[in-house]
Amino acid sequence: MKRFLIPLVPGLIILVLAGCAPRLTERTVPYTSQPWPPKIWESAPSPGSPYEPSRDIHGIAFTHNFTAYTDADTWYPSWASDGNMYSGWTDGEIGEESCHSSGGGQARTGNARIIGDDPLALTVESLGSEPASALPYGGRYPSANLVHDGVWYYGTYCVDFDMSKPEYRDLYSWAICGPVPGFRISMDYGKTWIPSPLSPENPLFPESGKDGRQVKMGTPHFVDFGRNLEHSPDGKAYLVGHGAMDADPTPRVAGTSWIAGDAVYLARVTPSPKNINDLGAYEFFAGRGAEGGPAWSRNFADIRPLLAWDDRMGCATITYNAPLRKYLMCVTDGWPGVEDMNSYILEADEITGPYRMITFMEKFGRQGYFLNFPSKFIGADGRTAWLAYSANFHKSYFGNRTAAEPMGSRYAWTLQEVKLVDGGADIPGAAGGGQPPSDPLKSENNIALRARVNVSSVHKKNKPFTELIEYFGEGAVDGVVDLNPKINSHEWVSLGERETSMIRLSWDSPQTVRRVWLFDRPDPGDHILSGVL
Repeated sequence: MKRFLIPLVPGLIILVLAGCAPRLTERTVPYTSQPWPPKIWESAPSPGSPYEPSRDIHGIAFTHNFTAYTDADTWYPSWASDGNMYSGWTDGEIGEESCHSSGGGQARTGNARIIGDDPLALTVESLGSEPASALPYGGRYPSANLVHDGVWYYGTYCVDFDMSKPEYRDLYSWAICGPVPGFRISMDYGKTWIPSPLSPENPLFPESGKDGRQVKMGTPHFVDFGRNLEHSPDGKAYLVGHGAMDADPTPRVAGTSWIAGDAVYLARVTPSPKNINDLGAYEFFAGRGAEGGPAWSRNFADIRPLLAWDDRMGCATITYNAPLRKYLMCVTDGWPGVEDMNSYILEADEITGPYRMITFMEKFGRQGYFLNFPSKFIGADGRTAWLAYSANFHKSYFGNRTAAEPMGSRYAWTLQEVKLVDGGADIPGAAGGGQPPSDPLKSENNIALRARVNVSSVHKKNKPFTELIEYFGEGAVDGVVDLNPKINSHEWVSLGERETSMIRLSWDSPQTVRRVWLFDRPDPGDHILSGVL
């Protein structure tokens, strides 16, 4: 691993350009910051895709405005009538508070409140966690999450291991998706909870992940209809889940897991504490009627796939984009569960389709999962939105910012601002065309953007929302220079150090450094007086 050591006092931003090494010189250079140009993710749908291209949205452009909160995943926020969002979370920490959903009978699921209107300046508060025994399964995780008329409905799903295969531990994670043990309910925004009357052995939907059986309503999520279900077409809450088909043409290990499947299914219910755990209150999408319209049945045995793509479906979410009058579906094909993952985004005019392909994002994250568009952050024109997801949980990626694609992806609640591109859009720097960035800090030649960063300390006001030290200095190498002393989230400032203050950049392969730019802060309290490069 190539290392680059910079002992300095106290705060700076760095550009490192690759190339041939010239003789050493030092000078002051003029610099004018330019915004990051949006970049369209180059869509790469696999042969055999059953979805025709969208006629109205021609791609997703990432603006490079991003942030990440906490060191946990499984975020599916619901926009409540009080203006806040509420979500489950697990397998990590909010600050120093921890919650984990594995461990069988010891599993727990966390609760959080998300305060604020600016995605880049949110407050995420833990509201504690609740016991959620997974037995006889190995894990029980948050899923369907809805706050409606002041009532919080919190659903979970079960997962298990398949240890019949000796190679399991190296190739798969939670290979078996189990059933939905119902919903716990809070009437006071998470202060107190009524436990679910159901259990993993007595689930809401009559299905199981045991003895070779496979589920259809796996990892279900409520469709996001906006604040307090305001855009629901009929006042009902809709659930989208993923799972198996009745006759799988290509069965495989982990084929129906927490992140992989063959089909997506749909259900709906009028939300109330009485209905939410009553199977008889639900209707299930049962295919198309004689005239081609959607058919619904109260008999779970009649459920039919809303969408099917053998071996290419998985965890699914749907958000209604009210300004565009479009349903946006995010799907992650994450098989086998421990490697790079592929995600794609579909759109439709009706919740039951037909759905069309906006973009297929190969190796998004590179291990991105749990994608969704929080309706609270959809712009007035419908073309600007924030894509929420988690990424890079496996040991091969965890804590390695150089593995992030797009930049900013990490194990957290990650938010990326995106543009939904129309047919006539001209996106500078877009994949496949356009002008490259004119700002050298934002150029691919700036190898600091893809460096691992270690710092001796970080001031608490500059520390990202994480306890992972691998990200403490990321503000020094993110390509953003902001001279406003009131805005310092895009910089690195040490915690009161002087001669001992240090930042080190390293890469996984040898690099030749041609030029280094150091940007000092004008704040006298954090000004660099001397240093060694």
